[in-house]
Amino acid sequence: MINKVAFYGAGNVGATAAHWLAGMEIADCVLFDIFGQVAAGKALDLYEAGPPIGFDARITGSNDPGIIEGADVIVVTAGVPRKKNPETGQFPSRDELVKINQDVTTQVAANIKQYAPNAIVIMVTNPLDAMCHVMLNETGFPRERVIGMAGALDTARYKTFIAKELGVSVDDVHGIVLGGHGDTMVPLPRHTSVAGIPLTELMPAERIEAIIQRTAKGGGEIVGLLGYSGYYAPAAGTAIMVESILKDKKRVLPCAIYTQGEYGYSDLFLGLPVVLGRN
Repeated sequence: MINKVAFYGAGNVGATAAHWLAGMEIADCVLFDIFGQVAAGKALDLYEAGPPIGFDARITGSNDPGIIEGADVIVVTAGVPRKKNPETGQFPSRDELVKINQDVTTQVAANIKQYAPNAIVIMVTNPLDAMCHVMLNETGFPRERVIGMAGALDTARYKTFIAKELGVSVDDVHGIVLGGHGDTMVPLPRHTSVAGIPLTELMPAERIEAIIQRTAKGGGEIVGLLGYSGYYAPAAGTAIMVESILKDKKRVLPCAIYTQGEYGYSDLFLGLPVVLGRN
Protein backbone atom coordinates (compact mmCIF):
# COMPACT_ATOMS: atom_id res chain seq x y z
CA MET A 1 0.00 0.00 0.00
CA ILE A 2 1.32 3.43 -0.95
CA ASN A 3 1.57 5.90 1.91
CA LYS A 4 -0.24 9.21 1.58
CA VAL A 5 0.71 12.47 3.27
CA ALA A 6 -1.57 15.50 3.07
CA PHE A 7 -0.38 19.05 3.64
CA TYR A 8 -3.20 21.28 4.80
CA GLY A 9 -1.78 24.59 3.66
CA ALA A 10 0.46 24.92 0.60
CA GLY A 11 2.58 27.78 1.89
CA ASN A 12 6.34 27.78 2.30
CA VAL A 13 6.52 25.20 5.08
CA GLY A 14 4.00 22.79 3.57
CA ALA A 15 5.40 22.89 0.05
CA THR A 16 9.01 22.60 1.23
CA ALA A 17 8.20 19.65 3.50
CA ALA A 18 6.43 17.99 0.57
CA HIS A 19 9.61 18.46 -1.45
CA TRP A 20 11.71 16.76 1.25
CA LEU A 21 9.30 13.83 1.54
CA ALA A 22 8.90 13.34 -2.19
CA GLY A 23 12.66 13.04 -2.44
CA MET A 24 12.60 10.32 0.24
CA GLU A 25 10.05 8.36 -1.86
CA ILE A 26 8.12 7.21 1.19
CA ALA A 27 4.73 8.66 0.26
CA ASP A 28 2.62 10.35 -2.34
CA CYS A 29 1.87 13.92 -1.31
CA VAL A 30 -1.20 16.10 -1.69
CA LEU A 31 -1.32 19.85 -1.12
CA PHE A 32 -4.57 21.48 -0.04
CA ASP A 33 -4.96 25.24 0.01
CA ILE A 34 -7.89 27.64 -0.20
CA PHE A 35 -5.98 29.13 -3.13
CA GLY A 36 -6.41 26.13 -5.38
CA GLN A 37 -4.26 27.38 -8.23
CA VAL A 38 -1.37 27.93 -5.85
CA ALA A 39 -1.70 24.38 -4.50
CA ALA A 40 -2.00 22.91 -7.99
CA GLY A 41 0.86 25.01 -9.33
CA LYS A 42 3.27 24.14 -6.53
CA ALA A 43 2.31 20.48 -6.74
CA LEU A 44 2.99 20.40 -10.48
CA ASP A 45 6.29 22.22 -10.03
CA LEU A 46 7.34 19.71 -7.35
CA TYR A 47 6.18 16.76 -9.46
CA GLU A 48 8.30 17.98 -12.36
CA ALA A 49 11.35 18.00 -10.07
CA GLY A 50 11.13 14.20 -9.98
CA PRO A 51 13.15 13.38 -13.11
CA PRO A 52 16.27 15.47 -12.34
CA ILE A 53 16.28 14.52 -8.65
CA GLY A 54 15.19 10.94 -9.28
CA PHE A 55 11.96 10.34 -7.38
CA ASP A 56 8.66 8.83 -8.49
CA ALA A 57 6.36 10.09 -5.73
CA ARG A 58 3.15 11.60 -7.06
CA ILE A 59 2.24 15.12 -5.95
CA THR A 60 -1.13 16.79 -6.53
CA GLY A 61 -2.77 19.97 -5.29
CA SER A 62 -6.31 21.35 -5.01
CA ASN A 63 -8.69 23.58 -3.06
CA ASP A 64 -11.05 20.62 -2.61
CA PRO A 65 -10.63 19.31 0.96
CA GLY A 66 -11.60 15.88 -0.32
CA ILE A 67 -8.05 15.61 -1.64
CA ILE A 68 -6.90 14.65 1.88
CA GLU A 69 -9.17 11.58 1.97
CA GLY A 70 -7.43 8.49 3.28
CA ALA A 71 -4.22 10.27 4.26
CA ASP A 72 -2.00 8.42 6.72
CA VAL A 73 -0.48 11.64 8.03
CA ILE A 74 -1.79 15.19 7.76
CA VAL A 75 0.55 18.13 8.29
CA VAL A 76 -1.37 21.28 9.22
CA THR A 77 0.34 24.55 8.35
CA ALA A 78 -2.79 26.55 7.49
CA GLY A 79 -3.23 29.88 9.22
CA VAL A 80 -1.84 33.39 9.46
CA PRO A 81 1.96 33.36 9.85
CA ARG A 82 4.19 35.70 11.83
CA LYS A 83 4.54 38.42 9.24
CA LYS A 84 5.20 42.11 9.64
CA ASN A 85 2.24 44.37 8.87
CA PRO A 86 3.50 46.62 6.03
CA GLU A 87 1.36 49.52 7.26
CA THR A 88 2.24 49.45 10.97
CA GLY A 89 5.58 47.68 10.82
CA GLN A 90 4.39 45.51 13.72
CA PHE A 91 4.08 41.75 14.05
CA PRO A 92 0.72 40.25 15.09
CA SER A 93 0.43 39.57 18.81
CA ARG A 94 -0.01 36.05 20.14
CA ASP A 95 -3.63 36.86 21.05
CA GLU A 96 -4.33 38.07 17.52
CA LEU A 97 -2.82 34.91 16.05
CA VAL A 98 -4.81 32.73 18.45
CA LYS A 99 -8.13 34.27 17.46
CA ILE A 100 -7.54 34.10 13.71
CA ASN A 101 -5.88 30.71 13.60
CA GLN A 102 -8.35 29.15 16.02
CA ASP A 103 -11.12 29.70 13.49
CA VAL A 104 -8.95 28.28 10.71
CA THR A 105 -7.94 25.23 12.75
CA THR A 106 -11.55 24.53 13.73
CA GLN A 107 -12.50 24.27 10.05
CA VAL A 108 -9.43 22.17 9.29
CA ALA A 109 -10.36 19.78 12.10
CA ALA A 110 -13.87 19.34 10.70
CA ASN A 111 -12.49 18.38 7.30
CA ILE A 112 -9.97 15.98 8.81
CA LYS A 113 -12.73 14.25 10.78
CA GLN A 114 -14.77 13.89 7.61
CA TYR A 115 -12.11 12.80 5.13
CA ALA A 116 -9.26 11.28 7.15
CA PRO A 117 -10.59 10.09 10.50
CA ASN A 118 -7.72 7.64 11.00
CA ALA A 119 -4.87 10.02 10.22
CA ILE A 120 -2.07 11.13 12.51
CA VAL A 121 -2.07 14.93 12.63
CA ILE A 122 1.13 16.95 12.90
CA MET A 123 0.42 20.55 13.85
CA VAL A 124 2.76 23.31 12.69
CA THR A 125 0.40 26.30 12.84
CA ASN A 126 1.26 28.88 15.50
CA PRO A 127 0.73 29.54 18.33
CA LEU A 128 1.51 25.84 18.45
CA ASP A 129 0.27 24.82 21.90
CA ALA A 130 -3.05 26.62 21.46
CA MET A 131 -3.64 25.21 17.97
CA CYS A 132 -2.81 21.68 19.15
CA HIS A 133 -5.49 22.08 21.83
CA VAL A 134 -8.03 23.21 19.23
CA MET A 135 -7.22 20.29 16.94
CA LEU A 136 -7.40 17.74 19.76
CA ASN A 137 -10.70 19.09 21.07
CA GLU A 138 -12.38 19.53 17.69
CA THR A 139 -11.40 16.15 16.24
CA GLY A 140 -11.80 14.15 19.44
CA PHE A 141 -8.82 12.07 18.33
CA PRO A 142 -6.76 10.19 20.92
CA ARG A 143 -3.80 12.26 22.07
CA GLU A 144 -1.35 9.97 20.26
CA ARG A 145 -2.73 11.23 16.94
CA VAL A 146 -2.34 14.98 17.49
CA ILE A 147 1.32 15.98 17.73
CA GLY A 148 2.98 19.39 17.55
CA MET A 149 6.16 20.11 15.60
CA ALA A 150 8.39 22.43 17.61
CA GLY A 151 11.07 20.52 19.49
CA ALA A 152 12.51 19.02 16.32
CA LEU A 153 13.01 22.55 14.98
CA ASP A 154 14.34 24.00 18.24
CA THR A 155 16.72 21.06 18.63
CA ALA A 156 17.98 21.57 15.07
CA ARG A 157 18.74 25.20 15.82
CA TYR A 158 20.43 24.33 19.10
CA LYS A 159 22.66 21.71 17.44
CA THR A 160 23.44 24.05 14.54
CA PHE A 161 24.70 26.81 16.83
CA ILE A 162 26.80 24.36 18.87
CA ALA A 163 28.38 22.86 15.76
CA LYS A 164 29.14 26.31 14.37
CA GLU A 165 30.67 27.49 17.65
CA LEU A 166 32.93 24.44 17.97
CA GLY A 167 33.67 24.02 14.27
CA VAL A 168 32.45 20.42 14.13
CA SER A 169 29.93 18.44 12.09
CA VAL A 170 26.30 18.64 13.16
CA ASP A 171 26.27 14.84 12.89
CA ASP A 172 28.46 14.64 15.99
CA VAL A 173 26.31 16.94 18.14
CA HIS A 174 23.75 15.12 20.27
CA GLY A 175 21.21 17.01 22.33
CA ILE A 176 17.55 17.79 22.76
CA VAL A 177 15.33 20.78 23.46
CA LEU A 178 12.15 20.20 25.45
CA GLY A 179 9.41 22.40 26.92
CA GLY A 180 7.53 25.06 25.00
CA HIS A 181 8.28 26.72 21.69
CA GLY A 182 10.17 29.99 22.16
CA ASP A 183 11.07 31.54 25.49
CA THR A 184 9.68 28.58 27.45
CA MET A 185 11.89 26.01 25.73
CA VAL A 186 14.28 23.98 27.88
CA PRO A 187 17.58 23.00 26.24
CA LEU A 188 19.48 20.39 28.24
CA PRO A 189 23.21 21.26 28.11
CA ARG A 190 24.07 18.66 30.77
CA HIS A 191 22.69 16.01 28.43
CA THR A 192 24.30 17.48 25.31
CA SER A 193 27.48 15.95 23.91
CA VAL A 194 29.81 16.20 20.95
CA ALA A 195 31.17 12.82 19.82
CA GLY A 196 30.49 11.53 23.32
CA ILE A 197 32.19 14.43 25.11
CA PRO A 198 29.87 16.46 27.37
CA LEU A 199 29.23 19.96 26.05
CA THR A 200 30.03 21.40 29.47
CA GLU A 201 33.62 20.17 29.03
CA LEU A 202 33.99 21.82 25.64
CA MET A 203 32.44 25.23 26.14
CA PRO A 204 32.32 27.75 28.99
CA ALA A 205 28.99 28.33 30.72
CA GLU A 206 28.56 31.83 29.29
CA ARG A 207 28.89 30.57 25.71
CA ILE A 208 26.42 27.77 26.38
CA GLU A 209 23.97 30.31 27.81
CA ALA A 210 24.41 32.54 24.74
CA ILE A 211 23.56 29.59 22.48
CA ILE A 212 20.51 28.78 24.59
CA GLN A 213 19.29 32.37 24.31
CA ARG A 214 19.87 32.45 20.56
CA THR A 215 18.01 29.16 20.18
CA ALA A 216 15.04 30.51 22.14
CA LYS A 217 14.88 33.55 19.88
CA GLY A 218 15.79 31.66 16.71
CA GLY A 219 12.43 32.08 15.03
CA GLY A 220 12.35 35.80 15.79
CA GLU A 221 15.88 36.22 14.43
CA ILE A 222 14.80 34.85 11.06
CA VAL A 223 11.58 36.87 11.03
CA GLY A 224 13.66 39.97 11.72
CA LEU A 225 15.91 39.23 8.75
CA LEU A 226 13.27 38.09 6.27
CA GLY A 227 10.15 39.88 7.46
CA TYR A 228 8.37 36.52 7.69
CA SER A 229 8.90 33.11 9.30
CA GLY A 230 11.57 30.70 8.19
CA TYR A 231 10.51 27.53 6.42
CA TYR A 232 13.46 25.38 5.39
CA ALA A 233 14.28 24.21 8.93
CA PRO A 234 10.62 23.87 10.03
CA ALA A 235 9.94 21.82 6.90
CA ALA A 236 12.94 19.58 7.58
CA GLY A 237 11.81 19.05 11.18
CA THR A 238 8.36 18.13 9.92
CA ALA A 239 9.76 15.73 7.34
CA ILE A 240 11.79 13.72 9.86
CA MET A 241 8.68 13.32 12.01
CA VAL A 242 6.64 12.05 9.06
CA GLU A 243 9.45 9.72 8.01
CA SER A 244 9.69 8.20 11.49
CA ILE A 245 5.94 7.59 11.53
CA LEU A 246 5.58 6.10 8.05
CA LYS A 247 8.70 3.94 8.30
CA ASP A 248 7.81 2.98 11.87
CA LYS A 249 11.37 3.91 12.81
CA LYS A 250 10.40 4.67 16.41
CA ARG A 251 12.84 7.55 16.61
CA VAL A 252 12.89 9.45 19.89
CA LEU A 253 12.11 13.03 18.87
CA PRO A 254 11.04 16.07 20.89
CA CYS A 255 7.38 16.74 20.05
CA ALA A 256 4.52 18.67 21.62
CA ILE A 257 2.10 16.16 23.13
CA TYR A 258 -0.93 16.42 25.38
CA THR A 259 0.30 15.54 28.85
CA GLN A 260 -1.50 13.22 31.23
CA GLY A 261 0.83 13.14 34.20
CA GLU A 262 4.16 12.86 32.39
CA TYR A 263 6.90 14.60 34.39
CA GLY A 264 4.19 15.93 36.71
CA TYR A 265 2.32 17.86 33.99
CA SER A 266 -1.27 17.36 32.89
CA ASP A 267 -3.80 18.91 30.51
CA LEU A 268 -1.37 20.95 28.43
CA PHE A 269 0.72 20.49 25.31
CA LEU A 270 4.40 20.30 26.15
CA GLY A 271 7.53 19.36 24.25
CA LEU A 272 8.71 15.97 25.52
CA PRO A 273 10.71 13.02 24.14
CA VAL A 274 8.32 10.93 22.05
CA VAL A 275 8.78 7.57 20.35
CA LEU A 276 7.39 8.17 16.86
CA GLY A 277 6.11 5.19 14.90
CA ARG A 278 3.00 3.96 13.13
CA ASN A 279 1.15 3.57 16.43
